Amino acid sequence: MAKTKVTEGYIVRVGLGTCGIAAGGTEVYEALAQEIKERNLDLPLEKTGCIGMCYEEVLVDVVAPDGKTWAYGRVTPEMVPQIVEKHILGGQALEEWLVRSPGKEPEFLSKQKRVALQNCGRINPESLEGYRAQQGYQALEKAINSLTPAEVIDEIFQSGLRGRGGAGFPTGFKWRATREAAGEPKYIVCNADEGDPGAFMDRSVLEGDPHALLEGMLLAGYAVGAREGYIYIRAEYPLAIERLKKAIGQAEAAGFLGENILNSSFSFHIHIAQGAGAFVCGEETALLNSLEGDRGMPRLKPPFPAQSGLWNHPTNINNVETFANIPWIIRQGADAFAAFGKGRSKGTKVFALAGKVVRGGLVEVPMGVTLREIIYDIGGGIKDGKAFKAIQIGGPSGGCIPAELLDTPVTYEDITKTGAIVGSGGMIVVDETTCMVDLARFFLDFVQKESCGKCINCRIGTKRMLEILTRITSGEGKEDDLELLEDLALRVKEGSLCGLGQTAPNPVLTTLRYFRDEYQAHIRDKKCPARSCKALIQYKIDPQLCIGCGICKRNCPVGAISGEAKEAHTIDQELCTRCNTCFEVCPVKAISVE
Repeated sequence: MAKTKVTEGYIVRVGLGTCGIAAGGTEVYEALAQEIKERNLDLPLEKTGCIGMCYEEVLVDVVAPDGKTWAYGRVTPEMVPQIVEKHILGGQALEEWLVRSPGKEPEFLSKQKRVALQNCGRINPESLEGYRAQQGYQALEKAINSLTPAEVIDEIFQSGLRGRGGAGFPTGFKWRATREAAGEPKYIVCNADEGDPGAFMDRSVLEGDPHALLEGMLLAGYAVGAREGYIYIRAEYPLAIERLKKAIGQAEAAGFLGENILNSSFSFHIHIAQGAGAFVCGEETALLNSLEGDRGMPRLKPPFPAQSGLWNHPTNINNVETFANIPWIIRQGADAFAAFGKGRSKGTKVFALAGKVVRGGLVEVPMGVTLREIIYDIGGGIKDGKAFKAIQIGGPSGGCIPAELLDTPVTYEDITKTGAIVGSGGMIVVDETTCMVDLARFFLDFVQKESCGKCINCRIGTKRMLEILTRITSGEGKEDDLELLEDLALRVKEGSLCGLGQTAPNPVLTTLRYFRDEYQAHIRDKKCPARSCKALIQYKIDPQLCIGCGICKRNCPVGAISGEAKEAHTIDQELCTRCNTCFEVCPVKAISVE
């Protein structure tokens, strides 16, 4: 039976990155497929990656032949029939469900500038044709046909691109060092071992635009004289791995990967290596050890990987975001990229904005914008009208920046001045209900567990620091703990072998610097100002407000609440586990946290 014709050229896309799938994207995709089948429609249905608006998932795009796009947010399978009936067939957009429409770009996106994320959420990541339609592999063609390897390196050098994996080292300098290093063969390695809690920048590129990574690695291989590349990716990214494998197969079949690429003398092969999720393998030399089949532990430097890396051969290592910038730079030119940013921090940077913020998701902005612009203009401010307290930036080894520094420009230099680091791009926003001492304890607990244990300062120092923080949050802090904590933190920074240990104390040092009064309240007053640390708070029932309804009593999981009907109830502090259930269920707000 012939298909019922819809307006020719229309496409429907469903956001099927990890965030979209977690929100129910697969069910929405299947509902759309079923609706199209039942109505016998000639309507292409495509998958796409995350456009960054994670707070609106599941996202469904209706794309007109002229490219105009209407995006529906928080779509459920039950909404699908109306979207098809009224918009696709009837030509009438459902305004109440739209989060984007022609001429009405949401502030979340309109304030951004996309380079690394330019195709994410806009193309089918499983389609080579979709990538090619967005100038895909044109940079590779330009390099092979009209640029020497040295000219490619010069272009990257002049662009001012610095490694987006955390260290911020000039990419062009690293490429040049690898090319000039003695020894063959040479290797390109992509660090896709994204392990920061709350970070998902690289994952979104891998899931939403895998060919951009491949093209970036190809250009790096051409520039430094390498014939092989490895993508070291954590096994916890199954969707990214699946799409990477498809992209590699497509690129090989089309002649963009393999032998004599584009009928030239340049040959390059890319392999995928799966890591087991060790955070320390995000450090480049630990990654190399793991890639070689050894335990993931850092090596002494020098020699640096550019001189002696994978199997003791010259090796260039960059992360996913760094490589994803390369095709754009080669197409548009170094000056176009360097036009963004501030000072020595050129171009754009991708951040994973999470925590107590209204609009959480992926953000790519020119370097030099302020934290305030990211949190309030793009992120929409703090949830539930609460007060902003701090932002944890740079991952577990980053630091906490307080409200008084909200106007700090996001550059490598300005962020470092605060005691934090840009890192790979994690941003976790916390409000007035967050205890900064406990937050420091949480991140130190993470890095202490992830320490490889090779050097004493990191292995033992982080453990002793964690013991002190645990003691303080448990109400057992001592007056000299803060001095001891600072001394240990500085010794760990100065004596650790790799970046994990050298930055591990940052959350402690920055919270001590900006929130010392909270530490002192925990130690001297045995109080948690944020009313968060369980050992330092009590739940109490106001007898003047309690109506004796018994709801708190019935919901208490440990039977800590007693009282007769229509009489004021009480809480047994010895039995109370501070689970917060009573506070949440009380209909008259008679329960307070002190």
